[in-house]
Amino acid sequence: MFTYTIDEELKLKSLETRDADELFRLTDANRAYLKEWMPWVDATQRPEDTIDYIETARKQWVNQEGVTTCILYRGKICGMIDLHGISRLNRKATVGYWLSADYQGKGIMTRACRAIVDYGFHTLGLHRIELSAGVHNKKSRAVAERLGFKQEGIARESQRLYDRFIDLVVYSMLEKEWEQLRIIST
Repeated sequence: MFTYTIDEELKLKSLETRDADELFRLTDANRAYLKEWMPWVDATQRPEDTIDYIETARKQWVNQEGVTTCILYRGKICGMIDLHGISRLNRKATVGYWLSADYQGKGIMTRACRAIVDYGFHTLGLHRIELSAGVHNKKSRAVAERLGFKQEGIARESQRLYDRFIDLVVYSMLEKEWEQLRIIST
């Protein structure tokens, strides 16, 4: 099992089958909230769907195609963050995340995103990490901007969100930029 301690109250942990019920309950409790930006919510109707998701995430880990973790805040799952679409050839990946509405406003996602980006650059040896967020998803975009990601442009109608397509703002961070930001912040 993979764990990454961020601070005294926050940790990232790889998913295990035993996390399925807690993760499903969190998803179900936030269904309406998550559905605004997450296209997978309707496909998660029962705990078995979450088990399937966990098995897929574990296979991606084994095949070095992704790092999917739950975010633990004071020992409880409060959201998810991952590096997916890992390309060893191009040394790049995409970060994705979501957080329960009850846990917002505590800096959790910014700290979790900082940690997984750091892990991507320092442990996985990535050169580039991308992040995309809905044009009108101000909270998600704010995470990218707080961390110093550079906005590259708008991917028009890039994500199918149930009955429509939405534009995504594409951000990126290069390893050398991340290192420079670390030097400045210390």
